[in-house]
Amino acid sequence: MSFTLYHHGSSVCAAKVRFAMAEKQLEWDGVYIDILAGEQFNPDYVKINPKSVVPTLVHDDLVIPDSTVICEYLDTIEPGTSLHPQNAYDRAQVRYWTKAVDEDLHPACGAVTFVCSHRHTVMRNLGEEGTREFLASTPEFSVTSDWKTQKDGFIRYGFDAPGAPEKIRLYDSYLFKMEDALKHGDWLVANTFSIADVALTPYVNRLAMMNMGGMWENGRLPRVTDWFERIKQRPAFQKNLIEWVPESLTNDLYNNGTKSWPEVAKILDIN
Repeated sequence: MSFTLYHHGSSVCAAKVRFAMAEKQLEWDGVYIDILAGEQFNPDYVKINPKSVVPTLVHDDLVIPDSTVICEYLDTIEPGTSLHPQNAYDRAQVRYWTKAVDEDLHPACGAVTFVCSHRHTVMRNLGEEGTREFLASTPEFSVTSDWKTQKDGFIRYGFDAPGAPEKIRLYDSYLFKMEDALKHGDWLVANTFSIADVALTPYVNRLAMMNMGGMWENGRLPRVTDWFERIKQRPAFQKNLIEWVPESLTNDLYNNGTKSWPEVAKILDIN
């Protein structure tokens, strides 16, 4: 059984799959796709992932895109280490979380990441002409059905882009949903570590890497604070969510995020 994962350090979806595979103790070979340099638009890659996003898993000669689908696929072929609960109701609760991530939180994360950090990295590294080419290469249907237009606005106008403040508030609302769910135990569903926790981890970690822990720290969301500390203690966390991010990108996320935090705090009314 051979697994090849096309991924990038910046991708929260790729981090989710790396985290899940580590928790399941699955070995894999990687092909690194630099999504901030536009490598996802290479025609050879578009053939296996028409949305031009990462990750994509190749299992032997089978191609499986989409991180949520990949995680479900891996649990189907390796049920002995399943990250999905066996109880039908608990399994449904997990799927509410993964569905919410796909429909709401992931688009919000893309918006917040570009507004607060990636816009500066892309424009600095690619220049004006390269940025135009980068934006032009984005498929009409990618993260969302209008991601091409949205990403253009987020990169060009930052916090002044249409919908940017709303995406920040939406992101924040999911931290509050987590806080409420965690009143029942240490983990999001049935007090058992599951794919729900795996799925949410990269999104909380993205904020942490942008030095935006103020969204839950200092008593604002104490259960989320404790949950994230438990997550960081898991052996798979450091290697699969931190070490794959290049040092230059880690620095960009931190420095750009730190500069953007006052605007985010203002939008969320955090003192």
